[in-house]
Amino acid sequence: MECCRRATPGAPLLFLAFLLLSSRTARSEEDRDGLWDAWGPWSECSRTCGGGASYSLRRCLSSKSCEGRNIRYRTCSNVDCPPEAGDFRAQQCSAHNDVKHHGQFYEWLPVSNDPDNPCSLKCQAKGTALVVELAPKVLDGTRCYTESLDMCISGLCQIVGCDHQLGSTVKEDNCGVCNGDGSSCRLVRGQYKSQLSATKLDDTVVAIPYGSRHVRLVLKGPDHLYLETKTLQGAKGENSLSSTGTFLVDNSSVDFQKFPDKEILRMAGPLTADFIVKIRNSGPADSTVQFIFYQPIIHRWRETDFFPCSATCGGGYQLTSAECYDLRSNRVVADQYCHYYPENIKPKPKLQECNLDPCPASDGYKQIMPYDLYHPLPRWEATPWTACSSSCGGGVQSRAVSCVEEDIQGHVTSVEEWKCMYTPKMPIVQPCNIFDCPKWLAQEWSPCTVTCGQGLRYRVVLCIDHRGMHTGGCSPKTKPHIKEECVIPTPCYKPKEKLPVEAKLPWYKQAQELEEGAAVSEEPSFIPEAWSACTVTCGMGTQVRIVRCQVLLSFSQSVADLPVDECEGPKPASQRACYAGPCNGEVPEFNPEETGGFFGDLQDFDELYDWEYEGFTKCSESCGGGVQEAVVSCLNKQTREPADENLCVASRRPPQLLKSCSLDPCPARSRVVSVWTACKGFGY
Repeated sequence: MECCRRATPGAPLLFLAFLLLSSRTARSEEDRDGLWDAWGPWSECSRTCGGGASYSLRRCLSSKSCEGRNIRYRTCSNVDCPPEAGDFRAQQCSAHNDVKHHGQFYEWLPVSNDPDNPCSLKCQAKGTALVVELAPKVLDGTRCYTESLDMCISGLCQIVGCDHQLGSTVKEDNCGVCNGDGSSCRLVRGQYKSQLSATKLDDTVVAIPYGSRHVRLVLKGPDHLYLETKTLQGAKGENSLSSTGTFLVDNSSVDFQKFPDKEILRMAGPLTADFIVKIRNSGPADSTVQFIFYQPIIHRWRETDFFPCSATCGGGYQLTSAECYDLRSNRVVADQYCHYYPENIKPKPKLQECNLDPCPASDGYKQIMPYDLYHPLPRWEATPWTACSSSCGGGVQSRAVSCVEEDIQGHVTSVEEWKCMYTPKMPIVQPCNIFDCPKWLAQEWSPCTVTCGQGLRYRVVLCIDHRGMHTGGCSPKTKPHIKEECVIPTPCYKPKEKLPVEAKLPWYKQAQELEEGAAVSEEPSFIPEAWSACTVTCGMGTQVRIVRCQVLLSFSQSVADLPVDECEGPKPASQRACYAGPCNGEVPEFNPEETGGFFGDLQDFDELYDWEYEGFTKCSESCGGGVQEAVVSCLNKQTREPADENLCVASRRPPQLLKSCSLDPCPARSRVVSVWTACKGFGY
């Protein structure tokens, strides 16, 4: 009782606390279990633009510690800052300009992209190498890295998706659309080969339209790149790109690298103007330019509103249509612009009933509008276009157009053409495939296949279309030859019966030196896959592998396959000889290591006939040691049958291959041979 009487004066306070606790029973399960107070209001945003952070607090109501955090964050002010606002990190550095550092004033510039501590305020004194950490934490909302939306909050770098939400992993697609599927742009890539001369000093490589992204061009050769631009307002500009560096061209950042034998141009985009890349003649040799970029699809189909009803009363129908819309100029353009993009699919018209109220009895008739699906007007109907008369270089195609009428049951019949004359007749002929036909383009000759005497040299011949891309369709009759004989003036100091020794092909040697696990890089390079198993279980066989020309697209971290001619250097071998050991326990007649070079080198060529070793001749002696010579035959590589030696290339005939035989000593002869006398020395 004494205890109860002591507690009585504090009873009102306990009761109030009980009521306060009971009033919070409406909170979420998480709050009740954790004994947290409700979240407080959001604070003001740390920035007014450019993406900042705001926080909210809550209080732990338990006498013990609560599970979870007492602070939460969200992004805010996710609107672009005006150009004059400047960089947020730079503003924080410049705030220390009027504070002495070691007794001296400095003008501080930001140091960005620190991999160790991206959320500390490191600044560099202008004109010096002095870098100082002026604050352990940057202000909330400061970007961790210049090329990322991730932001610093309370000194820690927090992940921010392209939807500007904390913790979000959503990214932009290659078209720049957040969480997009890549359908709003198209990948454009190709190759241009210069056709410059003394009378033609420059030429256009490619036009890259406004809004394009991830642009990359590589020029190989003595010529130079330069840019022409045209803004949407019509302003024109030019940049000669004379030195390595990063430039701002019509508000688009251009990264240019100049090397003695090539030039590399990169633009992350989106481009703020139309860029025309040109090439200027600077040397006697031709140059090639490889380019790749993502081009926005700026013309899209847009569905129209419903047309007026076909009848004023008594029931009618109305339709929608589709029009081609220019996203840049916000205006309707001709349908042909939308047909240019195969990704665009024209929406089908929609139909609905309308004006279903009965007509007034006083009228006695139903007014017919331009068309009425109860009594459809005659219309023009066309058959599909015929195939083009030419696959390139300009042709024509035709179709039949007739006037038809459809009754209420949907039956269509042909009627006189005058009934359709209220609308223009559709064209029955149109031009097609007006682009230039593909042409053969021959690359440089390879080195001669021998080091002396007569041999062969090879070259790659590509079929290039009007866009400069590798394609098919060129006439085989006009294809330039891919091999020809060559003579090395160095004499071959060998007996007449021996032919020049086959030289190791430089690309075969390099291919052998390549690592099997070559890594894809941002420069186009040959990437070989693993060798297959040997085609035989004993004796001589072959191994094959796939070799691709690939490039790493750094912006999307994806690998793209390129045409073989876009990779520099020799292509690694895709086939080689292999030796799986002797068959049936027999001793091999010759060492495959001695001949492997020939099998490996010659596998790169596709002649139908080639030389091969076929066993050995009979031993020259029956005892006491003799010689066997390897027999060399000209074979059909497909049928494996002997062929006339004139069908095989003489310069590729394998060298003479000998081995010893009949090594057992000969039996003693019957005739007596006298013994030699002792040798007498000469005195000097």
